[in-house]
Formats: sequence, C-alpha cells, structure tokens
Amino acid sequence: MLDEVVQNEIDLLRSLNIMMEKPPEKPVILMGDVILDRYFHGWTNHLNSFAPVPVVKVTSKSESAGAAAHIARGLVNLGIDVKFFCILGGDENGQIISQQLHEERVDTSCIRVAAHLQTVAKTRIFGSRESLIDREQLLLQFDEESNEEYPSSIIEKLIKSACAVLPGSSALVLSDYGKGVISDSGAAEIIAAAKSAEVPVICDPKLTGLHRTVGATVSLFEIRGLELLRRRNNLPDAETTAAHFIKEHDWEGMLVLGGEHGTTLYQKDEKPLYLPCLVEVPQQLIGLHDAAAAALAYALGDGRSLAEGARLANAACECILAAEASHVVLNRKKLMTRLDELAWHFQISDR
Repeated sequence: MLDEVVQNEIDLLRSLNIMMEKPPEKPVILMGDVILDRYFHGWTNHLNSFAPVPVVKVTSKSESAGAAAHIARGLVNLGIDVKFFCILGGDENGQIISQQLHEERVDTSCIRVAAHLQTVAKTRIFGSRESLIDREQLLLQFDEESNEEYPSSIIEKLIKSACAVLPGSSALVLSDYGKGVISDSGAAEIIAAAKSAEVPVICDPKLTGLHRTVGATVSLFEIRGLELLRRRNNLPDAETTAAHFIKEHDWEGMLVLGGEHGTTLYQKDEKPLYLPCLVEVPQQLIGLHDAAAAALAYALGDGRSLAEGARLANAACECILAAEASHVVLNRKKLMTRLDELAWHFQISDR
C-alpha cells in the first residue's frame, strides 16, 4: 500500500487537475507594469576582431508581451477571463504589445495609453556554438525605457476603475516591476478594497516595493531575494526572515521560487512547505514569477488554500523551467499534463 502521506499528495495533485477542467467563472483583476520582451537567437562561433566579445549570427528572433502582460496571457491560456489594468506608451512597442494581447484574446479595454511615453523593452541575445550539441546561453541583455513618470491622473483612474470591479472578481494580482503603474497610494487603496470584498491578493514585488504589498494574501520572492533580505536585516535563517516579513507586512504567506531548487511556502504559525523541482534538465528561468502568479490566482480564486496554490504554482514553474527560451507562456493543457506527471512520479516512487 502507498504511504498515507504520499497518497495524500497524489490525491491533492489529482484534485488540482480536476479543478483545472473547470476554470473559475469570475475574472481575475490584474494590474501592473508591461514590458516588451525581444529575443535574438544565433550561432556564436568566433570573437569580434576588435574586442573579446562574441559575434552572433542571428538565426531567429521574436517579440512577446512580458511582465504583467505575460501573466495576462497565461491566465487567458488557463481559461480565465482577465480584466487587465496597465499603461502602454504611444509608440511602436506599445502597439506590438496591444496587438499581441488582442490576438491572444486578452481583454484590452482597461488598458490606458500615455501617448508621449516610451514602452519599456528588454532585448535578450542568446547564442551557442554551432556543433552537434546545441546548448545556448544568454550573452547580453539591454533595456530601453522612458525617464519620465506616468501621469498621476492616469494612475488614479486605473485604481478607481479596478476597485470598482473588484467585488465581482475571483482574485487580484499586482505585478510590480517598479516602473510606476503600482503607486504607493494606489497599492494601499486597491489592496484594502480587495480585502473588503474578500478577494485574495497576490503580489509580485521588487524588494524596493515591499511597502506596496501590505495586507496582501501572499507575496512572491526569488530565493536570492529572500537571502538578500536575511543579510540586510541580520537574521539567522530563511525561515526567521520569512516570518519577520510576513508579520511586518501582514501577509498570510510568502512563496519563494528557487527554480531548479524548488519552491517553498512560508505561512503564519506553520512549518515551511518545501516542494522540490522534479525537472531533470531545467532549460531557462524567464517567466517563472509570472507563471507562479497566474497559478496562484487560479487556485486561490477557486477557493483553494495557500498550500494547494503553492503546489499548483510549483507545477507551473516546472512547465516554464522545461520550456525553451521565448516559448514560455503557461497553458492549461501543459499544466494539467504536469500535474499528471507529478502524481505518477509520487506513485512509482513509493513502490
């Protein structure tokens, strides 16, 4: 017979898979910064003759709507309606993002345009030596963005509009890349409105924006971010650091993403829940936070616990880790398949 603990894990994974068959009917409210991600892939067989830098012979390139827009795309691919509140610049990059969201059936009616501003763009260049083994790596990234801030009037309108539709939603996601859409006062207002409407709040902040997450249900971190917080605050270990910030910011939990090192959920007055990564050969990390945020919104929006949400988020992260760079949008079929694979793994490991 299967060990009771293992059997409980298998039953939970199967329960999550059944849940995925029927997405929540209420929409997810998503607010955050948007970035256009560009990818160049090519061969790097030799160095430049004037400097010790690789020359990349480009073989393919692509563009995709990233950051909060990546979460929106993932949620739609999971079968959830999204009300997406963000700001785009009135430039070509903004038009590319808007067009892609429209093509992927993301509702763009809540998006605002600041005509005089530049849409943030990140360009990543990947390369590998042309040989029998194709193992590319990131060679360079460069960012383009405006030095001007978004008009406060547009931010205020976004917040008011989002607060107005919160009562009929399943979850609120705040994706804060520090670009200005999530303001200090706006974050406090919309989190308070979500708590009043009993809507779970998932925050994905920069470390410099933790004050904009007070009162959230759960906040996302990378393992290195948690370690940086530990050292800055002279705390003894990760568990103590998590407990300190959960109390200080009035969260119910903190979900720490470790990539190939797995995922850990810290909660008030409970032992940490560690979920290992079972991907044999992780390929890349781009989109990890976005996948975890989308999975948490799905699970918490369906009334599941943080522990159940963490398991779904860990499976979603594994989908991203196993994908090729620039092909990392979460979708329901792949996530359900991963849940099946994890249940099967636990079943055969107990034999």
